[in-house]
Amino acid sequence: MEIHAIGLIKLRAVTQLYTDITADLRRKGIKQWDRLYPNRFIIKTDIKNGHLFGLSADKKILGAVVVDTNESKKYQELKWEDEEGRPLLIHRLAVHPDYQGKGYGKQLLQFAEDYAHRNGYSSIRLDVFSLNSGAVKMYERAGYQERGMIRFPFRAAPYLCFEKIIAGSLKNDK
Repeated sequence: MEIHAIGLIKLRAVTQLYTDITADLRRKGIKQWDRLYPNRFIIKTDIKNGHLFGLSADKKILGAVVVDTNESKKYQELKWEDEEGRPLLIHRLAVHPDYQGKGYGKQLLQFAEDYAHRNGYSSIRLDVFSLNSGAVKMYERAGYQERGMIRFPFRAAPYLCFEKIIAGSLKNDK
């Protein structure tokens, strides 16, 4: 298993990964994603900016995660513990349905935390569809603290917002 930055040559494969994951979520009654999001334009921008990382085995992408500093304006409504620091955001962390339940989501999450620590971020923030209980539980088990909820247009349920302070970050060293 290897986690690495995804290049444009893999755009079609990553787009298919998210399409397969979206179809699986919808079969399970979890309508967090659809044909409009995530789309190939968002994915292509993530790749071009060097923010999309994939978990691969035998040249196949099993899962992906985006790490960047793009924060929804809706986050301003919430009370974050890390108000003075430099937060990293996690977006679109997902594992192909054929490979779920094997710890790959946790590996991608750990990669994001290691990335944050290596690059001097003080915390990680993310939002997760409130009806995706598996994802919510994964973040809670990993020590993320709920900070509130936000709503996005055309989504039936709210998204829970989570935060985790990064151990060894500048804020924690004071």
